[in-house]
Amino acid sequence: MTRLWDKGAPLDEQVLHYTAGEDYALDERLVPYDVRASIAHAAMLHAQDLLTSADLIAIRAGLTALAEEHARGEWRIELADEDGQTALERRLTERIGAAGARIHLGRSRNDQVLTALRLYLREAVAALASGALAVADALDELASREQGTALPGYTHQQQAMPSSVPLWAGGFAAELRDDAAGLGAVRRRIDKSPLGSAAGYGTPGLPIDREATRSSLGFATVHQPVTAVQLSRGKAEAQLLFEITLLLQDLGRFAADVLLFATFEFGFVTLPEGFTTGSSIMPQKRNPDVFELIRGRSASAQACLTEALGVCAKLPSGYHRDLQLLKFPLFRGIDLALATLAILPPAIGALQFRREAIRLDPAIHAAEEVNRLVVTEGIPFREAYQRVAAKLKR
Repeated sequence: MTRLWDKGAPLDEQVLHYTAGEDYALDERLVPYDVRASIAHAAMLHAQDLLTSADLIAIRAGLTALAEEHARGEWRIELADEDGQTALERRLTERIGAAGARIHLGRSRNDQVLTALRLYLREAVAALASGALAVADALDELASREQGTALPGYTHQQQAMPSSVPLWAGGFAAELRDDAAGLGAVRRRIDKSPLGSAAGYGTPGLPIDREATRSSLGFATVHQPVTAVQLSRGKAEAQLLFEITLLLQDLGRFAADVLLFATFEFGFVTLPEGFTTGSSIMPQKRNPDVFELIRGRSASAQACLTEALGVCAKLPSGYHRDLQLLKFPLFRGIDLALATLAILPPAIGALQFRREAIRLDPAIHAAEEVNRLVVTEGIPFREAYQRVAAKLKR
């Protein structure tokens, strides 16, 4: 197997397994984005008289066919390829000949994979934000469905003030919309085109047009200067994982409430069998596993964030192979969040509140009584507070 950097010396198989690791498999999701970026790069080379029209036509047709075949599952990146960039260029060259060997002019695997990653992340961020908004909409529907359902509001896990399902669900919906806005803010770092920065120091002696590839790929700006590109590695990834962590923490707190409300002692809500599992020993049990796992996913998201931050901590400038290790926590965090967001709208739609089981402590209106005394009698708040407190003791 010939890799992009091969100079004839064989690569030790143990070294290949260790250095490629799972990276070649992780690259599977980047193939369509790598193809798109490669076609844009080839078009730029042609415009700069660095590639013939015939070569451009062959490259475009070859890459398009490879992308379609990959989407149909007709080929996969192999360990021997080492990475997705080698897999594509090798197959392209096998298919179209020398033209395939010309496409790497003016780029490195460093800016090639980062360009594909940022194109992927733009779509991932949009999907995550859309998912968060869908959960917020489901909570709005729950609030509408349970418009007249009262709930106790808790502080210190004690009934504190009167609330309602619309007020409870509306708080989570508002925070999820804020999470969606936070996810959208990540795009500022993603939306910079790294293509043309090559290995971090540009392409001396080549008249490449970075603005052309930026425009073709729809990036907001060219990432300048070229030395900033590798210094930026891990920042967008960590920012996205931070926003995912906040999102999953909100979802975890929602799940924690549902789990409490579903206990026998509370009995505020019922969960349908389709969203619960059974016990292997206790025939009466239905377990709220979906909501328990939602509650636990925030720990996984935080671990992904910590790993991504740790990979880049105190690296010197320039590219380092360590940066390859960002993909695993990044993709895992994205996948966990997308799976959690997908299951919540139907789960929320299946929630049913049992109004007859919801009991509010009569003393829950104490703060309202204090406010009434202040307004109607004009006495200081603290005096009203003490009067109501004394009355509750009797």
